[in-house]
Amino acid sequence: MKVLVARLNHETNTFSPVPTPLAAFGPDGPTFGEQAYKDNKGMRTAMSAFIDLAEKAGATLATPVSASANPSGPVDAGAYTTLTQCIVDAAPGCDAILLDLHGAMVAENSVDGEGDLLVRLRAAAPGVPIGVALDLHANVTPAMVGNADVIVGFKTYPHVDMYETGEHAGRLLFDLLAGRSKPALRWHPLPLMAHTLRSASFTGAMQRAIEAACAAEKSESLAVSIFAGFSLSDIEAPCMSVVVVDAQSPERAQATADRIAGRMWEEREAFVYRSEPLAQSVARAKRIADGATRPVLLLDHGDNCMSGGSCDTMDVLQEALAQGLHGIGVGPLCDPQAVAELIAAGEGAQVTVALGNKVSLEGIGLAKTPVQLTGTVRAISNGEYVITGPTYTGQRSSMGRTVLFDIGAARIVVTERTQEPWDIGVFECAGLDPRNERFLLLKSRMYCRPVFEPLSAALVECDSPGVTSSDYSLFPFGKVRRPVFPLDAI
Repeated sequence: MKVLVARLNHETNTFSPVPTPLAAFGPDGPTFGEQAYKDNKGMRTAMSAFIDLAEKAGATLATPVSASANPSGPVDAGAYTTLTQCIVDAAPGCDAILLDLHGAMVAENSVDGEGDLLVRLRAAAPGVPIGVALDLHANVTPAMVGNADVIVGFKTYPHVDMYETGEHAGRLLFDLLAGRSKPALRWHPLPLMAHTLRSASFTGAMQRAIEAACAAEKSESLAVSIFAGFSLSDIEAPCMSVVVVDAQSPERAQATADRIAGRMWEEREAFVYRSEPLAQSVARAKRIADGATRPVLLLDHGDNCMSGGSCDTMDVLQEALAQGLHGIGVGPLCDPQAVAELIAAGEGAQVTVALGNKVSLEGIGLAKTPVQLTGTVRAISNGEYVITGPTYTGQRSSMGRTVLFDIGAARIVVTERTQEPWDIGVFECAGLDPRNERFLLLKSRMYCRPVFEPLSAALVECDSPGVTSSDYSLFPFGKVRRPVFPLDAI
């Protein structure tokens, strides 16, 4: 038995100015063949689970590619063609296909990156069963549902069940191969664009939906997945949905999907995030910090690289400085030009630099100018660390050349590459202990929380104007099918 196992992950923010070339798909670009196998074996990815299951079954493995890029703008056409073609080319002669995909990829030459890939795989390997593990934020499409035998999505956000999701999807596909079950796959899409900050799996309506999915899995279904969708994508339906895999019948699968989706629609208002004004958020954080013995987290979710942000906007820092906050650890802030200038000046040098606000946000009608700041270069490093938190545990991360820039009220980690603050390593590799700061300004929505919340006194969400803002009025949606909630009052 030969099993094709591959990984291709990208969450596309069509409003993002950050490009997505082939080189973006990994620390050193995508990996192929044996190296793709090595990059996942023993890790906590869905592809790793596929590998373990296939090896346990004594199967021969084909691992054509492992490619994962941070969320950003539409994938370069050449990159999409290269990555998908190597998967399609490996399909003939295989007995099963297991794919670790995101589910919200848009390329310059494909508005439905995963759906188009699955259509091509069906044509290249007719009759071969296909199992797919998807991110919780997948924008599920008819092409995806119509060309897969098994679909299972993450049940956690932050995503700490990637391996478990792969194991679930892979187990169902191997059961199909062995004749132990004949899964029926059904889907219920909703005209509901959820805010990412309302898709956390540990609270609110999303938690209730996932609990309903888990209950159905225990009583009647092989797999039930709640997809929050990724709404910062101007496509036909960047929306929530429910996908059910059932062993008994397509009708029961559809009934389960309809029932859970109906409950979600009744709670649709709970999937909408209402931001408070930035000045109020910062003032609230300032009050909390008075007398606190641990840092207060300021989460700048309007410029989060894991939703396609440039990681270089300065609004939250400017507001914090204007309100007199001090003892602020900031980072990572991506500004390659400033990094070069600070490194040229050398450690210990006092420098005035134009920092941040350099990536154009004209796509959403915003114009920003760099901020002139004077400070001291405290440390220069290679920006490398190993993630110790629960997401991507053990993986090496590199922020490129990195500088710790001290402006007095704030110490800023300035990097050459965008980076989600997965770990305290983003600060420690630059010589800053985040535990000693009064405030930590992180460009993050959710992934920082398992690591940084235990170190903090409180968390304050700060919505700044950027390409990952929770303010939908900033985005010129033109392709989304209407009516859709909350853009329309339905």
